[in-house]
Amino acid sequence: MNKNVAIIDYGLGNILSAQQSFLKVANENNLKANVIITNKPADIAESTHIVLPGQGAFESCMKGLSSIPRMINELTKSVIINKIPFLGICVGMQLLANISYENGEHKGLGWIEGQIKKLSVNNLKLPHMGWNEVKIINDNNKLIEGKKLNDYYFVHSYFFDCKHNKNIIGTTNYGKDFTSFVSKENIYGVQFHPEKSSKQGLELIKNFLKL
Repeated sequence: MNKNVAIIDYGLGNILSAQQSFLKVANENNLKANVIITNKPADIAESTHIVLPGQGAFESCMKGLSSIPRMINELTKSVIINKIPFLGICVGMQLLANISYENGEHKGLGWIEGQIKKLSVNNLKLPHMGWNEVKIINDNNKLIEGKKLNDYYFVHSYFFDCKHNKNIIGTTNYGKDFTSFVSKENIYGVQFHPEKSSKQGLELIKNFLKL
């Protein structure tokens, strides 16, 4: 069956890089996939996989997504009701939370219970930028397939403070441990950038496309 992958364009996110990575993975693994960048709810309704990238401030990303007529309604229908596989990347992951405390208080999608808070890193620099390890603490996850440890590329100053341990798939240490990988049913969120994370990032994308 052909896969229709929708990468949401709401004005904020590394969308071209993400599209290129998804196309590369599909071509190299003989996965028939149509990978589009879109801001049309109708495309979301026809998709088999949905990707929400994001970079910058939480408030700007949420406003950008909300500014597209019917987009959040269609996303909710596709992801929450129809259980279409969904991947949130970086701020796209953070938007899954209930609320963010980045420069005020801002409501998120609330699909995975938690709050977005600033990293507490002692004398380390912010943003947390570069390669770091993701320690898998719940390996019952199709995107990981039993891997215990991997390096991925990060760029962020805020993190997802997840309410329920059952939704935490992986953690990363930068000053202290923080949640870097969350999941709930068909919903996946990663603080790192798989599209910038070499072989292991492409492997994660491949596993997502196989869902």
